[in-house]
Amino acid sequence: MIISIASGKGGTGKTTVAVNLAQVAAALEKESIQFLDADVEEPNGHLFLRPNFNRTESVGIPVPRINQEKCVTCGICADRCAFNALAVLGETVLTFTELCHGCGGCSYFCPEGAITEITREIGSLERGSVQEMDYVHGRLNPGEAMSPPLIDAVKEQVNRAGIALVDAPPGTSCPVVSAVRGSDYVLLVTEPTPFGLNDLHLSVEMLKKLNLSFGVIINRADLGDSGLEDYCKENNITVLARIPWDEGMARFYARGEVAAKHSSDWKKIFKELWEEIKHQVEINEKSGKEVDAS
Repeated sequence: MIISIASGKGGTGKTTVAVNLAQVAAALEKESIQFLDADVEEPNGHLFLRPNFNRTESVGIPVPRINQEKCVTCGICADRCAFNALAVLGETVLTFTELCHGCGGCSYFCPEGAITEITREIGSLERGSVQEMDYVHGRLNPGEAMSPPLIDAVKEQVNRAGIALVDAPPGTSCPVVSAVRGSDYVLLVTEPTPFGLNDLHLSVEMLKKLNLSFGVIINRADLGDSGLEDYCKENNITVLARIPWDEGMARFYARGEVAAKHSSDWKKIFKELWEEIKHQVEINEKSGKEVDAS
């Protein structure tokens, strides 16, 4: 199964939850465990899990190259490009590769066959392992704005015969959609503040449009106000866990350590959370089979 860990905003403790779940899942499950850090703009799961990397490969997207001898500057390629990555100026076609999404539409529609595609590197994929866990993350090149293709490359490494934990980017934009798409269940890590509630609402609406099952984890649950709890209750949203504020957890985080590895209390908390997540996935699978049968 694929479990994604997301959050409407940064700083809610998403990665903290992700690495601690990975720690307990690797100890409890017989299936292979993968940790995929899809926050390719600033991957940080490796700072806690500390894998030994053994493979790096370049990731790129196809961008157009114009054969000026064949090109008749008809302008069809520019008209078809939804991202303004091509422009016809007089007898010349300009390409803006940073705007290109690599869809291939320009070369497909070119009546003269004047457009071929070349690969432009946008980042790299790094793989490694820690204990029995497979670790994958992407690193977007500085200045790049096109992270979804690299996130897709990370997701392509999923071993569907085992359990994959995907640490998604924060927010609700295209990178998050790319990261969570295809998940069996999504954990939304939030905090009981007005900002947390606002961004949770956006995340919930996003996941509903993607038709994905999800539950909420309230971090620093003993701080803030009751607005978040009220929202979840009114909208029948499952609260999987309420994690209290704890100075010890903050110290583990500051040292780059996984709390569930060093503290029996935190190990118990995340073990119970993991069992609840599996329970929710089972419920969704049963309900889905019942709908198919009917």
